[in-house]
Amino acid sequence: MILTINQTGYLIIAIAVVILLVGLFFISYVLNKKTPIPKECVEMLENTDACVGCKNIACSHFKAKEETGGNK
Repeated sequence: MILTINQTGYLIIAIAVVILLVGLFFISYVLNKKTPIPKECVEMLENTDACVGCKNIACSHFKAKEETGGNK
């Protein structure tokens, strides 16, 4: 199958859109990780026993509980 100019243009546009979306995801992920914790949430970090039932292993509170030896 030989691509015509129109099909090639659509392919280039589709690839550019995918690259743009992946780039936006990466940038937003990095910026979110660099965002400081709001003052209202600081006491939630100090009280990790409040989320005993949570099984989200990607949560930073879960990792803090493991490091301090808290209950899982």
